[in-house]
Amino acid sequence: MKYYLYAMGAILCWASLPAATGSGLAELSTEELMFFSFTSAALFLYVQDIISTRSFTLFIPDLKALSLGVWGIFIYHYVYYMALSRAPLAEGGILAMTWSFWIVVFSSVILYKKLKLSIMITALVGMIGAGLVIASGRELSFDSNYMQGYFLALACGLIWSSFSVALAHVKIQKEPMTTFTILAAVLSGILYALTMPHQMPSSKSLGAAIYLGCIPLGLSFFLWNRAVTKGNMVIIGFLSYLAPPLSVLLVALVHGTAVSSQVLLGMAVIILASIGGRLSLSRSKPPKNDLKKERE
Repeated sequence: MKYYLYAMGAILCWASLPAATGSGLAELSTEELMFFSFTSAALFLYVQDIISTRSFTLFIPDLKALSLGVWGIFIYHYVYYMALSRAPLAEGGILAMTWSFWIVVFSSVILYKKLKLSIMITALVGMIGAGLVIASGRELSFDSNYMQGYFLALACGLIWSSFSVALAHVKIQKEPMTTFTILAAVLSGILYALTMPHQMPSSKSLGAAIYLGCIPLGLSFFLWNRAVTKGNMVIIGFLSYLAPPLSVLLVALVHGTAVSSQVLLGMAVIILASIGGRLSLSRSKPPKNDLKKERE
């Protein structure tokens, strides 16, 4: 059960971003956002490691694990920021959110050695619920002028889902997220230098980037790693659909905005899909060597 609390903690970190930063990130370019947010995230996680281990030693995993970290941490976020700068927010957000769907699908195939129809249906229902929330109050229009952004957003879904599922199955001796994030910060610094000159951002934008680095990146990476390496990935995939409605609800709570009936409907659809997915799992038995993980 605690691994799903870790997953919900990471999801709440991601959901907190709009409420905490507002439009503070709007003036930053992709390269500036990568540099300031990942530098903050790397410092946050390294200090956390020092406090928890009472050691300045940094764990360095093998090349295979490092490559996975570059793929899931640096490349995913670079592609994600590029996608949302090249596509309308609602449409790009819906396409990027497909990572929840792919986590459910990939994990179901790995767990049951086949694609279960019941899991597929509930995953699609959850995706529809997320789409209802993200599109609330907006007229969706997939304009061909934004095709590059759409493809980048779809790529985001595949990158983060493949990273999360792989992280659950690759054997790494210690938690690697600090090293992954420091590596992403170094690569972001190189990218920042190559795209000079840059102006120093305003205090509002810098504060938003630091918050992004410490909470939706740094803390969420730590919690997500603990969730996916021990919990059932199919269930975690269903839980991740809650990120959009929680984001809307936090904005409403912090800024006093109204929550539309479409958001509430989307959240209800997501919850029903999650319950349906859990019931489907409880009726199906995975191979014996996966039973222990499925029960957790």
